Amino acid sequence: MTGELDVLGKEIFNLRFQRANGQLENTARVRQVRRDIARIKTVLGERRRATLEGKV
Repeated sequence: MTGELDVLGKEIFNLRFQRANGQLENTARVRQVRRDIARIKTVLGERRRATLEGKV
């Protein structure tokens, strides 16, 4: 999961760079990647909380 998060982070950086230079063709991809990042972070947070609750 964290590997996928790294890949998406690099992709969003490149998409923002392309948008700033006026070279971005698929503008919907920015939104899609942002939502994918949010989903992954949500799952990782849930897993972290679940393990912390198990240790208490």
